[in-house]
Amino acid sequence: MERFSSNRRRSDGEGSSASAEDNRRKRARVYFDFDGAHAAIASSSNAGKSTASAEYGDYDDIQGSSVRSNDDALQLMSSGEGSNFDEGDDSDIANVDDLVTKMDLTDDLLHMKRKKLNTSEEPKSQKRIRSDPFLHIALCMERFSSNRRRSDGEGSSASAEDNRRKRARVYFDFDGAHAAIASSSNAGKSTASAEYGDYDDIQGSSVRSNDDALQLMSSGEGSNFDEGDDSDIANVDDLVTKMDLTDDLLHMVFSFLDHSNLCKAARVCKQWRTASAHEDFWKSLNFEDRNISVEQFEDICRRYPKIATIRLSGPPSYQLVMKAVSSLRNLEALTLGRGNIMDSFFHALADCSMLRRLSINDAVLGSGIQEISVNHDRLCHLQLTKCRVMRIAVRCPQLETMSLKRSNMAQTVLHCPLLQELDIGSCHKLPDSAIRSAVTSCPQLVSLDMSNCSCVSDETLREIAQNCANLSFLDASYCPNVSLETVRLPMLTVLKLHSCEGITSASMAAIAYSSMLEVLELDNCSLLTSVSLDLPRLQNIRLVHCRKFADLNLMTLMLSSILVSNCPVLHRINITSNSLQKLTIPKQDSLTTLALQCQSLQEVDLSECESLNNSVCNVFNDGGGCPVLKSLILDNCESLTSVQFISTSLICLSLGGCRAITNLDLTCPNLEKLVLDGCDHLERASFCPVGLSSLNLGICPKLSTLSIEAPYMVSLELKGCGVLSEAFINCPLLTSLDASFCSQLTDDCLSATTVSCPLIESLILMSCPSIGSDGLRSLFCLPNLTVLDLSYTFLVNLQPVFDSCLQLKVLKLQACKYLTETSLEPLYKGGALPALQELDLSYGTFSQSAIDELLACCTNLTHVSLNGCLNMHDLNWGCSCGQSKNLPAANTLSRASSTENVPESSEQSPRLLQNLNCVGCPNIRKVVIPFRANCCHLLILNLSLSANLKEVDVTCLNLCFLNLSNCSSLENLKLECPRLTSLFLQSCNVDEEAVEAAISKCTILETLDVRFCPKVIENSVFYKLNEHGKITHNLFEFEAYIQQFVNSVTLIKDQFSLD
Repeated sequence: MERFSSNRRRSDGEGSSASAEDNRRKRARVYFDFDGAHAAIASSSNAGKSTASAEYGDYDDIQGSSVRSNDDALQLMSSGEGSNFDEGDDSDIANVDDLVTKMDLTDDLLHMKRKKLNTSEEPKSQKRIRSDPFLHIALCMERFSSNRRRSDGEGSSASAEDNRRKRARVYFDFDGAHAAIASSSNAGKSTASAEYGDYDDIQGSSVRSNDDALQLMSSGEGSNFDEGDDSDIANVDDLVTKMDLTDDLLHMVFSFLDHSNLCKAARVCKQWRTASAHEDFWKSLNFEDRNISVEQFEDICRRYPKIATIRLSGPPSYQLVMKAVSSLRNLEALTLGRGNIMDSFFHALADCSMLRRLSINDAVLGSGIQEISVNHDRLCHLQLTKCRVMRIAVRCPQLETMSLKRSNMAQTVLHCPLLQELDIGSCHKLPDSAIRSAVTSCPQLVSLDMSNCSCVSDETLREIAQNCANLSFLDASYCPNVSLETVRLPMLTVLKLHSCEGITSASMAAIAYSSMLEVLELDNCSLLTSVSLDLPRLQNIRLVHCRKFADLNLMTLMLSSILVSNCPVLHRINITSNSLQKLTIPKQDSLTTLALQCQSLQEVDLSECESLNNSVCNVFNDGGGCPVLKSLILDNCESLTSVQFISTSLICLSLGGCRAITNLDLTCPNLEKLVLDGCDHLERASFCPVGLSSLNLGICPKLSTLSIEAPYMVSLELKGCGVLSEAFINCPLLTSLDASFCSQLTDDCLSATTVSCPLIESLILMSCPSIGSDGLRSLFCLPNLTVLDLSYTFLVNLQPVFDSCLQLKVLKLQACKYLTETSLEPLYKGGALPALQELDLSYGTFSQSAIDELLACCTNLTHVSLNGCLNMHDLNWGCSCGQSKNLPAANTLSRASSTENVPESSEQSPRLLQNLNCVGCPNIRKVVIPFRANCCHLLILNLSLSANLKEVDVTCLNLCFLNLSNCSSLENLKLECPRLTSLFLQSCNVDEEAVEAAISKCTILETLDVRFCPKVIENSVFYKLNEHGKITHNLFEFEAYIQQFVNSVTLIKDQFSLD
């Protein structure tokens, strides 16, 4: 773009200095996200700045960029999304990480950009650039280069050094917001040429604004980056911004790449090859599990003499490491493994004066007989793990850490006066005397791991304590001879004694002497019977699988974690702590006594502590030592019989599986969650007050007395409380009450509940035989009642319901055998319950005439259930509403007469009925629903299990589901249901021709079930109708597929003789 701008200035007679017009041109900012190779552009105007300012000026609102290479990352942080593009400010640029390229866009260029309307497909070369990781490198910008020139005293004109700088090309893809970088060198051109010169291998760029697009096509993938050439630049579409990258800038960018990406970057150009080969990038080499010859390694050592870190492994590592030791004088860290390291190697180490860290893993040291000596004046860290050696002597005056873990030496001599950390874990062949001699020679020792050293004795530990006064970490796990009874370690902070058979209760006196102790682990100490400690700094204690451990007494102000598990005889716990927040002690079958003084304790889990008695409640009550307890879990504590909690802080309480509880008394105003699953023997419950919003007591079948005061409760379920006779419920926000099968619930209890819970909307009283008219009269206190279930009750009069429940929408009266025909007369004669939409009269004794009148007059009903009604013989809507006695038999009327011979004055209002269920009506024989019945809203009709049903004649425009399954007497079927999608005729006696005729007008039928129909030939109906595309689900084929699957399973079962 600068080239185009320069040509325009030359054509207008402008010189090298910028004109006033140039000062007003637009500036475009390009922000690079090198990790994803993204660029975004924001344009702003700056009328008062010079060309130099436009080139090297303000950079704000940097969106961020990063280069990721394994664990290295370069990230450019955003200075804010709301930055002002109109006014530049350099205050937010702190260092070169804010990489921004600015370039000038004249008005002519912006105008030219709008002319490019078509955007072609992304070329393959662009995809190649995106796939190469080295093209996602962060670009150091001209601002840093400009600052360097200013700091060196350079003026506005380029110096001779500038003429020799390398040039980097930036190709912008504004459409995909991608940027790729290629570099080339040109030592013989002037500054002007460097700024506006060669453009080859342009991968394409575009600026898209609304519907406009400018795309720069690639001139080829094979361009030469090393030598610039203007011959391939034909027009202004080849817009390229060129910037100078000095070697030091490129070096800084490459410092964030790993070795694999450096190798890829070296293939870009000569400059990048030279920069990527800089010795600073090759100071750390990893040759583990790599096949490399000695010659190759020598060449690498010769090319990079400043290598500081090398990792080698495998059989040839010894030859390689000898080359490294002899030629690399700057070596600081050396890691070897899986080989035979001869004694000559350790002698040669003395020549590596810079060596600080030596690690050898899984190797044979020396010939296995002679002593291996490690002598080095500056070595700080030595690690010899899993090494096979007879004797080893270490003389390193600067050594700080050493690990001999899992090595099988029999003798160790240490002369390391500054050693602080020593690990001799699992050195099984090291005798007690050798350990004592080696450790006591290190007076500055802070950390000692001697786990799995079975020969260690208390005498050795006593001498270590005397000679290593600063010892703070000790791991003596799996040391059976250690008891610590005579050992004093006052500075100890971490003590691990796993599986130490010598640790007993007498050892606690020695441990108590370690007043600085913070972590104590006593897992699998089989002889430990009790722990009594007063350690003010103890924070973490573990007691797992201590089979004889019975008593725990802790007094520590800073305790934050305690783990006690699988201690079968533990019966007493006493803890005093101001910092403990969570206590988990599950499955302690013998625990009977718990005493806690924990001012910060918030969560307690005592699940399956089967021996805990009722006294545990006093621990968690207000004033019991846990004032801020929020969660308490006592699941499966089967010895609890009477639970009483008075706590203002308790939020969650779980008593699941506490089958012995008979009495529950909770005064927890903030209690929000209560679990009572499995409390089968609960007889009396009091919740006064609690903060519960819902409660299910239906799982407590023996509950007889209930008292609830819950100001926030909205749902209460008492379903199945068959012996509940006394219930005081004071829940002013309660909206749903389910008292199903509460056979002892009386009218007085119902009346009191309706007064104290006036907002109830849903009331379920199914199978409450003690509820009578007196209780129903109290329903007037529930003005919002919309759902009422009185099924399976002994009611004889519904007038209190009709008088009190004016807003009722759902009424269920299943199996109310004492209700007579006159009980429903207020519904279809008096207009009672005007808002009623759903009515369930299943298994009732209502007569045919009452049902006819109800269906004819209650046109507002949307859902009606008449399942199992014995007195229902026909469902005949062939005559007008209320005229069934005056018209001829409706079943003799044809569809034509039903729609043409009735005068308009006799037409009834449209029914709102949507769902009609008449399942299992044994005496119904005929169903006739003609067009004149005005059932335009009917969607679902279920007549299944009506064994005597013979004729079905339905004309309904919107019916979509019809179920006639198991209507074994069905012979005549006539349907005019254009929207029917599902028809079920399973086990019907209707013949095939009748089925074809019935569904001939059901043009969108999707599911037809004619299984077990003896007069329908399998699949024949579907083959005929599928030719016209009418049926999409063939249940015959589905059943055949299932049967085939079952047969296949049976075959496999027989083949392999499975049970």
